[in-house]
Amino acid sequence: MTDIVDPTTRSRMMAGIKGKNTKPELVLRRALHAQGLRFRLHSTKITGAPDIVLPKYKAAVFVHGCFWHRHFRCRYATTPSTRPEFWQAKFAANVARDDAVKRVLLDIGWRVATVWECALRKQDLIEAVASQLTEWLPTASKEIEIGEGEV
Repeated sequence: MTDIVDPTTRSRMMAGIKGKNTKPELVLRRALHAQGLRFRLHSTKITGAPDIVLPKYKAAVFVHGCFWHRHFRCRYATTPSTRPEFWQAKFAANVARDDAVKRVLLDIGWRVATVWECALRKQDLIEAVASQLTEWLPTASKEIEIGEGEV
């Protein structure tokens, strides 16, 4: 199937998809800051350049989009009907990269939190996610995953 827009328009549209400072990331940062946490952003000194780095707790927080990072059994993790082979390969590469980064961070002693976009879509859930993260930080648990169903 051919694209419905010209290549210039498609390029502009794809350039608008951000990798940093996304809306879910901003709302989580606001909520964590309101709870008194201070953190670093997108530190390239740490493998995978986590969205939020809490050096005091040696914790890295990744805010993943359900679509791009394939949140299991999430209603937002749909697959486009056009060029399904391309999309499956792209999604598989994203998931493999996420797993590799998490494994490296855990191996070098960092703790990893993954917060899914679906958990940050409703205002009442945002505060619950921030509270859950705040409660997790002082524990000995190595990783946590927070999606809409875990809040």
